[in-house]
Amino acid sequence: MAYFLFIDESGQDHRESPYEVLAGIAILDSDMWSLVSALHEAEIRAFGRRYSNGTSELKGLKLLKKKVFQHATLNVDIGGEEVPALARAALDDGAKAGVRELKALAIAKMNYVADVFNICARFRCKAFASIVETNAQSPASEGLRKDYAYLFERFYYYLEDRGGREQGILVFDELEKSQSHVLINQTHRYFKDSATGRLRSGLVIPEPFFVHSDLTTGIQIADLVAYLVSWGFRTSNIDKPARKELEPFVQQVAALRYKAVRERNGMSDFAIWSFAHITDLRPRFEREDQ
Repeated sequence: MAYFLFIDESGQDHRESPYEVLAGIAILDSDMWSLVSALHEAEIRAFGRRYSNGTSELKGLKLLKKKVFQHATLNVDIGGEEVPALARAALDDGAKAGVRELKALAIAKMNYVADVFNICARFRCKAFASIVETNAQSPASEGLRKDYAYLFERFYYYLEDRGGREQGILVFDELEKSQSHVLINQTHRYFKDSATGRLRSGLVIPEPFFVHSDLTTGIQIADLVAYLVSWGFRTSNIDKPARKELEPFVQQVAALRYKAVRERNGMSDFAIWSFAHITDLRPRFEREDQ
């Protein structure tokens, strides 16, 4: 048996996103098809058909942007039972969509996202995230960035706490081909050349897979996690203004975090959450050389 860690990112363009987030969702292989089937049913329940038919992707930016919440408050009455049919009409012919259809589509998007994370909780999925400050210093070398290293670390702890019964498989959203090769090489070096990486390769398979996000449900979930964490997950250190309307969904994502306990800094019960805040992306050897 194995856990797939589907990985996607948000905010890497450094335009509007308050944080750059690398996020993952861990799904047990034996649960995969049942979870995917449940999500397909949730799509039909929300939209009256599959939203992701054709080229449409279930991405956070499409489902949860500010305009969606504005449309959900349009001044027109819609019964809950009307939402799927009206949402389907909006998807089938957006040019003819009126106020009722636009409001219904917005409500359907919000209902679907809530369903996604309810289903993830039902299948005991776990969420992982590296939350990076937008001014974090990037590596000068070809070493693995700290956000990837921290994500792998947290995933390893989760697998280790399960008794090492399952292997971990890394699945990334496909990047431009040269970028994919760079990430593969960095990942190989991390798992082969560092003592920590070699230890973790006992549970996390060092050869990542790359897939198309529009064809892979797990990547679409990871995208939702990344988007919500960037715009809504906050702590005492992660304190940039958040979008308050996202709070119910952020609470669902936060409930999927994993808490590992390890000996650190002289403490035997040091808590290591699966969401990590990062202010410097350089690997340790670069920071120590200063």
